[in-house]
Amino acid sequence: MELIVWEWVNFLVRWLHVVTAIAWIGSSFYFIHLDASLRKREGLPPGVAGEAWQVHGGGFYHMAKYMVAPAELPEKLTWFKWESYATWLSGFCLLAVLYYHGANLFLVDPAVLDIPWWGAILISLGALGLGWHVYDRLCKSPLGKDDVKLAAAGFVFLVLVAWGLSHVFSGRAAMLHVGALIGTIMSANVFRLIIPNQRKAVAAMLRGETPDPALGKQAKQRSLHNNYLTLPVVFLMISNHYPLAFGTRFSWLIVAIVLVVGAVIRHFFNSRHAGKPTPWWTWGVAAAGMAAVVALSTLGPKDGSDTAAVPARADFAQVEEVVASRCSMCHAATPVWEGIGEAPRGVRLDSPEDIRRHAGQIRAWAVLSNAMPPGNVTQITPEERRLLAAWTEQTADQLPR
Repeated sequence: MELIVWEWVNFLVRWLHVVTAIAWIGSSFYFIHLDASLRKREGLPPGVAGEAWQVHGGGFYHMAKYMVAPAELPEKLTWFKWESYATWLSGFCLLAVLYYHGANLFLVDPAVLDIPWWGAILISLGALGLGWHVYDRLCKSPLGKDDVKLAAAGFVFLVLVAWGLSHVFSGRAAMLHVGALIGTIMSANVFRLIIPNQRKAVAAMLRGETPDPALGKQAKQRSLHNNYLTLPVVFLMISNHYPLAFGTRFSWLIVAIVLVVGAVIRHFFNSRHAGKPTPWWTWGVAAAGMAAVVALSTLGPKDGSDTAAVPARADFAQVEEVVASRCSMCHAATPVWEGIGEAPRGVRLDSPEDIRRHAGQIRAWAVLSNAMPPGNVTQITPEERRLLAAWTEQTADQLPR
């Protein structure tokens, strides 16, 4: 019964996280688009930087932006913050439900760094908290006065984090934690700076004072960071389902490329919305970046057990023995591994027919990457991976073209 309850908790928290993330990303994209599409004209009220007309749902909307604040505070003011808070809180709950509760299976990989589960959790918490602090200090340093230099420093920082975490956690946990750090930075930007600055502006107006324009400028910078980080964080959060992203030796470099690809795609849309010349070159950069990601994913797992010395042929009886001893305790009709109620992803490997049917998944999860077994808990050897490599390659060659 406990297992069933825990599975549903996992499912429902994940559902909540996806829904709140959609709400947050949607509002973020909308306001970036709105801000970029504002146009100036004669006759606008004092303090209005621009206006935009929009149509949606059969009605017309007239939007105007005050660079500092209107002359009088409206009676009804909508704050956009709960989408961000709910996304982070549900995401952290999901991190705890999956990676902290199952730390020995999903967080710790003895082949990477043999640490106790509680130590891994402390490192995880420290990485999120310290990561936000470093980013915040970068923004408040002299680098914060130059958006390009700040972006370059932030990029280097995140790549170093990705590289460092890849030497601490399992590949799956390392890549997801980079995403969790970016999500923490984005939500903390809202909680620690954007909303407080808006509250200071409102408080100044209530006192009959003109709000400090620097408050809006600081908030705009953090909001722009959130916009450019949105696509990379989505990639990193769903990466745990794709072993060729997180389970290969250059996963940290894949993170670096995805940061660039996500940024140039957002630059394309931001430029179009602002009415600037369309930067079509961004799609070339994005395509080249993703081609590089695919190429990096073919270079084998990060433990060095690549397929360069695979045997010419593999006997299926040997393959079946490897799968039975290293995989089928979880991937079976009735898993015997504690805490596993059913075969992960519905993949059963407890019969010759099932093994043959899932040869492609075996190749992706256990040959081209070291994603399975998670944390190598069943201690599959490099020799056994090479045996699986030879057999899955033979199987692919035998498929009809």
